[in-house]
Amino acid sequence: MITFTEPLVHKHYSGRQTFGAGTANEDFIDMRAEVGLLTRNVQFRGDPEWSPDNQYGAVIICHSPGDESTTCRIDSIELYHVGQAFILGSYPIHFHMIGTVHSSYVRNNAIHHSFNRAVTIHGVHYLRVQNNVAYHTMGHTIFIEDAVETKNLIENNLILDVRRSWSLLNTDQTPASIWITNPDNIIRGNHAGGSDRYSYWYDL
Repeated sequence: MITFTEPLVHKHYSGRQTFGAGTANEDFIDMRAEVGLLTRNVQFRGDPEWSPDNQYGAVIICHSPGDESTTCRIDSIELYHVGQAFILGSYPIHFHMIGTVHSSYVRNNAIHHSFNRAVTIHGVHYLRVQNNVAYHTMGHTIFIEDAVETKNLIENNLILDVRRSWSLLNTDQTPASIWITNPDNIIRGNHAGGSDRYSYWYDL
């Protein structure tokens, strides 16, 4: 339950639209606003004054020599003013060339006002990216990088307000909420809206 002390500034519609009422093909669409909590008790952020002007924020890179040689668990934190524009690989959360990571996950986080994506999966298998909220990000928000990544689970994430970027790849000028380069990954239950171009982009 959400309670407001002041009224909302904009109208938010909630209801059900029915199509083909009374026919064998009757169907409906539930129309409800997505609500995502952007705050957490633990914060990881760039400098609030310097980062926005320079699009240069904080980053987390998980990297190791190979399979199961590191465990990286990022859970229930708020990341904002993160990622670094114009710098390849400087993403808010970047799993980089680890291989198999059964014990690692990214879940229940809020990632917002990012200058370079939200989560990047590069050369990684069996990573779980679940129940995160990403808002006001630049470029492909959840990014499966090279098409060698398999068996990753991207589930129940809310991705809103994805913005084009002129400082990343050419495809980031028409960004997707989730960029998918290999179909051998599980992508389910995610909600994506308000992208400058796409929700899901399968580039196989």
